Amino acid sequence: MSKAKKHKRNEHGINILSKNIRKHRKLKGWTIQQLADKLDLDYSQISRMERGIVNSNVSIIFNIATILEIKAKDLLDEDDSPFQ
Repeated sequence: MSKAKKHKRNEHGINILSKNIRKHRKLKGWTIQQLADKLDLDYSQISRMERGIVNSNVSIIFNIATILEIKAKDLLDEDDSPFQ
């Protein structure tokens, strides 16, 4: 039996997510700390998400979308707008 291949990080997808979190947070006029407080997370966790350092799980994506009052798909949508 061969060993299963490890899944590699999808850097492109993580980059899209990080830009969209930042974009939608800024559209709300919130700081990283304000978003972190609303999510009951540490500032550094949101900062790492926005810099694309962490590979966020589905639960946190839905939680962020709920707090930002958007659909989760909006955080994963590839948008060419210059706001990012």
